[in-house]
Amino acid sequence: MSFTSQSEHLLSRWGKWSVAHPLLILLVVCVTVGFAFVYTANNLSINTDTTELVAPDAPFQKTSRRFEQAFPQDIRTLLLVVESSTPELTKSATQRLSRLLNADKVNFESVYTPNDNPFFRRNGLLYLDKADLQDLSETLSEAQPFIGRIYQETHLSGFFSIIDDALTSTGDNGPVPMDLPAMLKKVSAALHQTMNGDKALLSWEELITNSKKVTSKNSFIIVRPKFDYARIRPAEEAINSVRKAVAQIQEADLPEVKVWLSGEVGLEDDELSGISTGTFNASLFSVVVVLGILLVAYRSVYLTLATLVTLALGMVLCGAFAAAAVRELNLISVAFAVSNIGLGVEYAIHFCLRYRDNINHHINKDRAIISTLTSTSPSLLLCAGTTAIGLYAFIPTDYQGVSELGLLAGTSLFICLLVTLIVLPVLLKLIPMTVSATPTVKTPSGFEQLPSKIAALTMRYARPIALLVAMLAVGAAFLVPQVQTDFNPINLRDPNTESVIAFKRLTQDKETTPMTLTVLVKDADKAKAVQKKLATLATVDKTISLFDFQPTEQDDKLALIEDMALTMGIQTREFPPLNMDNDPIPAIRHLLTSLAAVLPKKTDPQEIAILTGFRDELQDMLTEYDARLQPYRHAFVDQVQTALMGTLPQVMNELLGSFDAGGIALADIPDDIKSRWLSKEGWYRIQIFPKQNLNELANMVQFITDVQAVEPDTTDLPILYWESMKAVVAAFQEAITIALITIALVLFSIRRNVTDTLLIMTPLVLAGLFTMASTVLTHTPINFANIIALPLLLGFGVDNGIHMVEKLRHSAIEEKNMYQSSTARAMFYGALTTSSSFAGLAFSSHQGIASMGLVITVGIFWIMFSTFIILPVLSKLVLKETDVAA
Repeated sequence: MSFTSQSEHLLSRWGKWSVAHPLLILLVVCVTVGFAFVYTANNLSINTDTTELVAPDAPFQKTSRRFEQAFPQDIRTLLLVVESSTPELTKSATQRLSRLLNADKVNFESVYTPNDNPFFRRNGLLYLDKADLQDLSETLSEAQPFIGRIYQETHLSGFFSIIDDALTSTGDNGPVPMDLPAMLKKVSAALHQTMNGDKALLSWEELITNSKKVTSKNSFIIVRPKFDYARIRPAEEAINSVRKAVAQIQEADLPEVKVWLSGEVGLEDDELSGISTGTFNASLFSVVVVLGILLVAYRSVYLTLATLVTLALGMVLCGAFAAAAVRELNLISVAFAVSNIGLGVEYAIHFCLRYRDNINHHINKDRAIISTLTSTSPSLLLCAGTTAIGLYAFIPTDYQGVSELGLLAGTSLFICLLVTLIVLPVLLKLIPMTVSATPTVKTPSGFEQLPSKIAALTMRYARPIALLVAMLAVGAAFLVPQVQTDFNPINLRDPNTESVIAFKRLTQDKETTPMTLTVLVKDADKAKAVQKKLATLATVDKTISLFDFQPTEQDDKLALIEDMALTMGIQTREFPPLNMDNDPIPAIRHLLTSLAAVLPKKTDPQEIAILTGFRDELQDMLTEYDARLQPYRHAFVDQVQTALMGTLPQVMNELLGSFDAGGIALADIPDDIKSRWLSKEGWYRIQIFPKQNLNELANMVQFITDVQAVEPDTTDLPILYWESMKAVVAAFQEAITIALITIALVLFSIRRNVTDTLLIMTPLVLAGLFTMASTVLTHTPINFANIIALPLLLGFGVDNGIHMVEKLRHSAIEEKNMYQSSTARAMFYGALTTSSSFAGLAFSSHQGIASMGLVITVGIFWIMFSTFIILPVLSKLVLKETDVAA
């Protein structure tokens, strides 16, 4: 007995036994699936760490791990970006938020505020450039009369009286020698906001210092959260705690403080949330669309339900295999769940459509089931094998994301096929099915005549179609070299999440960009020499190391600071608190009188506009004050005073405290700062900032190349992104080559026919070519996620190619329309279900998953075009009658 006869005999025996014991088989399957479901729920998780996806043993990954081991406090952190309308409010909010998070030992391991601590508050002036410090000294010298007056009159009446004197002063030594119009413009804006119900706060730091290098409306807090890996989002509790603390620091009468959550942990949490939601929605969309397609294909609710039950059982078992094989799904391998819906259901479609055809020729339902089982199993097994080859080819590559996807999706094909051959015959046995004693003959509708028309068209115009395809292939070949690659994994994420928004905003500022490079040097003298050499590179904006925390020109700067302290003439280091003004109205009326006298004498249009606006705001304030009931006037005055003077005591106290600065040696730098630049093992960290925007690949490559020429063992995000993308492209090329060669060899060994092998492989290669060209035309770059499209399409295309070549030969022998066979219809509806499965992903907010869904959907279109148009045309031109007869 030959192998084919023996396999048919075994399948026939299994079919007879299964239709005889359907309930027993279902019981065993349900128990198995129940255990599989529990095991999957308890053991399968998702890991969003993209650094683990690519070449974990590559040199650049080892360098990165060495950096992480030297400075572990920078790993797995949550970055909080605190911002508000004024630098003072930002500082206050940062301090309060840091205190709240520090007190939460349940959710946080450590809390670090880089630029806001006692050391920098005392010595911050020493870290300014000497020129900037000189400018600040001159500004304070000009502002000294005003500061001296307000020091004595810390209330609203005093503030307005100082402005009054400044307006009416005829000498050069008035109380406000600073730029009075600029000051009044900001005061008017704050008054306007307050009068119109908005929360305003005038920044005295900006008024006094007038330098962006001294003031900043942003501040940062670096938090190391504690993780609960029993949750889908391990940092969820810590992030909720941050949000609760942020709500606590908001003041009812002050502008809102915005806190952005980003950093490695923030990005990961938003991605996990988006993936879980996006995958669920895509799966739900896929199931609904697949349900509709199955109803159209089968025209039977029972067959549709049987297919869906088979699919659901297979999905659970595939999940259990994933839990046992990898335990953690990554951002790429998580797509195997959606791929199973499309690829897995195809087997059931082939089976059910063949069963429906058979049942029209066999009165006995059991004979129809057994015949379907014996006739479809060999071809389905061959298709699963060749499809799996395309997926398994990625297992040996360094791209762990695709490697795991190849393992899971390839094995899941056999699991789904096994479930189909075991469960579906039993379900078909149990469900009712009307069988006609005589075959029904009906006139095909217009839609049903479409396959015949397509078949006639392709056969009649085979040569022109072949010529057109050849021209398209040439055009696609010119487009393929223009395929773009997106090296930045941030672009894969949902751009509307706060972590991504914050990250991209940080990259736009040279001072805050996370796209920097890092070099570790063991020796202090060597570190200084390397840093000096790096600073001279054309692509480097600046470098930072521990040595930069020892200010330069300290003697000169300390002398300037001492002069500033003497100039201020304030003996104490504490500015008095604001005094409540019980009645500022007389001072305001007097100021309005002064404005009325001064305005006609002004000639500068800009100054006139500013003074006029200031006068109007003061009049509005009087109107609002008079309109309020007596008990509420006190609260109104307090609100205005807070808006105009609320930040002044804080600014002055910080300024006065900074006059206590002293000489700084490296030994004086606090340990919490030093430990981030000098490791316990003696590694000096040098951080290198780029001069150009690294979102441009050419800029990033040049920056990396220049730095590595000085120090080859360089690491950080740009290198991780660039090297990972190179490894992915290399893995992709390797796997595609392996898959194509292996599939060709397997096909030839099975069919023993070079012509058939080429017929199957040629449309497959053309479909891949057209898909890549389509990404150029749609401006869809190849990234870490959608690169998996080609291995999936490779397997799917081989599957359809095998079916089509077989039907082409049989159709030629039997002189039948190949498109009217159950196989062709199954291929068509299978393609619809597969494309609908991945089309749902295209609407995901996660850009990587969305691009993957788009590329696969486009690819399936080209696969079907190649299968139903190109392959029959080539067969018409290539196959000879002797080949067909053979």
